[in-house]
Amino acid sequence: MSDNSGLLATNNSTTINAISYYIYETILSIQQQHPEWIKPKYRNIPWHHPKYQSALIEKLTKGFSNTKGGKEALNLKVKHYLQIILTTEFINCSQYKALIAAISRRIEPEITIVSSDKNINSEISGSSTNGTKIGERSIAILLLDVENLQLDTATEKILVDICNYPIQIKVAFANWRSMGRKDEEFHKRGYQLIHVPPGKDSADLKMATVGASIFVNYPKAKEVLVCSSDRGLTHLGTTLQSHGLTVYQVRKYKNKITVLNSQTGASQIYALSVPDIPTIDKFIIQLQELLRAETEKIGQQWIKYSRISALYRETYKMHLKDVVATYFPEPKSREIFVNYPAYFAIHKPSARSQIYVSIFNLFKSEPPKLTPPKNDIAPHTNLTNIPEITSLEVMEKVLMKIVIDLTAESPGSYIPISHISNEFNRLYGQPITKAIKRFQPGKNFLNFLELSSSLKLYKSENGCWFVGLISDG
Repeated sequence: MSDNSGLLATNNSTTINAISYYIYETILSIQQQHPEWIKPKYRNIPWHHPKYQSALIEKLTKGFSNTKGGKEALNLKVKHYLQIILTTEFINCSQYKALIAAISRRIEPEITIVSSDKNINSEISGSSTNGTKIGERSIAILLLDVENLQLDTATEKILVDICNYPIQIKVAFANWRSMGRKDEEFHKRGYQLIHVPPGKDSADLKMATVGASIFVNYPKAKEVLVCSSDRGLTHLGTTLQSHGLTVYQVRKYKNKITVLNSQTGASQIYALSVPDIPTIDKFIIQLQELLRAETEKIGQQWIKYSRISALYRETYKMHLKDVVATYFPEPKSREIFVNYPAYFAIHKPSARSQIYVSIFNLFKSEPPKLTPPKNDIAPHTNLTNIPEITSLEVMEKVLMKIVIDLTAESPGSYIPISHISNEFNRLYGQPITKAIKRFQPGKNFLNFLELSSSLKLYKSENGCWFVGLISDG
């Protein structure tokens, strides 16, 4: 009696196309992870190139479409093609059995885990149908892009509770040279560390490459957590899901983490406890101190942005981007350097290089020496030769000169009001409000600036005050 169901599967173009693409992805993954498993004749072919991808899938599809004899014949044809390309070493290992079992499930979708070949099915699935947590054989794997998203132990515990299988393998990707001592921390927490060179999306690309071969290297894996806020890894999730794995896309924004179950489409949001975000003034000072210290340490004015980012994480236990996202609509860490040109300079040697950051002279160890406006205040060179404040008009001109000097590298920009107060206190040895009250009892520095005809105020969204000059135009 003929196997009619097998003939239907064989003649189903959707099934054949899916199997052909699945085999292509398998060969691509093996080439990237274990090229020695591919025969020399095919080992160096650039399978990732669209030309070779199309050629292989077309050849497989044509061969499978011409198969006669039902499911069993199609299974034999699959093995025949694999044996042409793959080495005997791979054909004889357990990963090959897992691969054949996975392809068989696509040829015979009605097969369940209750099968005559109990050894292979228990090897691949090891699962139960009651939805409870299982720890005997099946496992979950966590892939983490540390440069994009860092998980603390509390957040990791949330993910453990979400999974139906124990997270037995954790892999973290990063350019560890720029991550301070994070490599030591993640190693102690049981992560396998994979180093990637500096460059945009390097960690994401490596994660996608390693992740795409999970079904080959870890046949017992049933769930994979892809932890990265970069949406470019969505394709990795789709690939893993096509291999029969449940994928959780884990993303983090500010103090919340979102977990999307690719199988059910359900999305869960969890609130996280985060360190207190510094005010913008304090944040700028923190960055200045880090830049100054690193400049003195290495003897170079320009510091790599990635290095400053790593130093900030290591020193203050939070991400630059988390602080920046609090104050800017564009949650990119470099926004703090772009939006405050009075404090920071940025340099990008080429389109493909990373950003370098520096600080202006006013942030050197010694505060800047100020000189009064010409023709109004006698010049001075030290703290004992500064103009006496005899009226509010003189005070306003002194403050104008302070703002001009502090914004010399970026005319027209704003200065935090605290910086002006500190500089006045340094010059005169007294708080500026005390000096103002000599002429306007009951008034403070903010009141004085509100009435100034030469200085203007700006209040940021977080309540910090900044001062700038009123232009003549």
